[in-house]
Amino acid sequence: MTPHAPKHFRAGTHRLVPPEETVQRIRRLMPIMGITRIANVTGLDTLGLPVVMVYRPNSRSLAVSPGKGMDLASAKASGLMESVEGYHAENVHLPLKLASHAELRFSHPLVDVTGLPRLSASIFHERLRLLWVEGAELMERRPAWVPFDLVHTCFTLPLPTGSGAFLMSSNGLASGNHVLEATSHALCEVVERDATTLWNLRAARARRRTRLDLGTVDDAACREMLARYERAGVEAAVWETTTDVGIPAFLCRIAERTPDPLRPLPVTQGMGCHPSRRVALLRALTEAAQSRLTLISGARDDASRQRYEGIRDLDRTVRALEHMRSEPPVRCFQDVPTFEGDSFDEDLAWELERLRAAGLRQVVVVELTKRELGIPVVRVIIPGLEPLHDIPGYTPGARARRVLQEARDE
Repeated sequence: MTPHAPKHFRAGTHRLVPPEETVQRIRRLMPIMGITRIANVTGLDTLGLPVVMVYRPNSRSLAVSPGKGMDLASAKASGLMESVEGYHAENVHLPLKLASHAELRFSHPLVDVTGLPRLSASIFHERLRLLWVEGAELMERRPAWVPFDLVHTCFTLPLPTGSGAFLMSSNGLASGNHVLEATSHALCEVVERDATTLWNLRAARARRRTRLDLGTVDDAACREMLARYERAGVEAAVWETTTDVGIPAFLCRIAERTPDPLRPLPVTQGMGCHPSRRVALLRALTEAAQSRLTLISGARDDASRQRYEGIRDLDRTVRALEHMRSEPPVRCFQDVPTFEGDSFDEDLAWELERLRAAGLRQVVVVELTKRELGIPVVRVIIPGLEPLHDIPGYTPGARARRVLQEARDE
């Protein structure tokens, strides 16, 4: 990887270049990737946070990618880059090997398969022949081969040979203006999903101890987002989900303070993880708003009929509000760990050290960048960390089983 990538943009997020520059660069490449439209749907909600939907009709996974930001340019950059990473992960043109774990383990450096997310009905065994792709292991700086199903997002049928062993998702897929920016973002997403899952599996008493006191938040952008919620009559609750890894992570949940039976609106949530606690919190706050507007717009192809039927259940919204109001905030924002690096290589080095200190020994990066496009895209796999618990087929890994046992003992 290129050794140095300084941060030149720090308004609400950390980027190599301003979002306007990113948007201008991607717009020229939209036809090649099949991106046909950027729809500004901000006005469909009362929050006023810029949200867009980016359309890629011939997608082999999701055709619509939402994007959000404190301004419209940031929202466009967010949505475009998510669509870009989807295109790259659906069209992987890297050398693959068809072999079993038993065939490769003595001749190729392999990822630790015991820590990878398995399907609840996994067909994996030592002699199962499946596709593998080479990545770079960042802890020891050596190659590492990983199952292809943990890298690609081409979910069209039939699936590749050997599929059915590991949980397929987009977890750890990210793009950026620089490969280090993309890698740091992808790594934080994997940590974020692990943190969210472990938090949800904790005992209720333990979760209550993580409720954030929003009055202690001292970041201007976060305060602005909280003010948007206040003006719109939306209740916002935040919990700190940071794990033993120590990279700041938050979960935000929002609901209408006065549910309207004539215009029922969803209770939604957002997650955020970043070395800077300010950026991590803002991501959670804005993602909750994006999730709400995504459902209002009806644009996403993974929004089920059951989800919308649940939105009409006002009793569910009232119960969510009562739960949010019943928990006193106890966590001070200034007590959350934070790291403010001047470059993405500094961020990445800090993130790797945090993972190492938590006992995690491998971080594998598969670079998906296409030379003809020149947009850095990577997939990060961290054996031992948990994926989202609500994905169909999820089965708890070692970290989740440990938390479940602690919850039973509490």
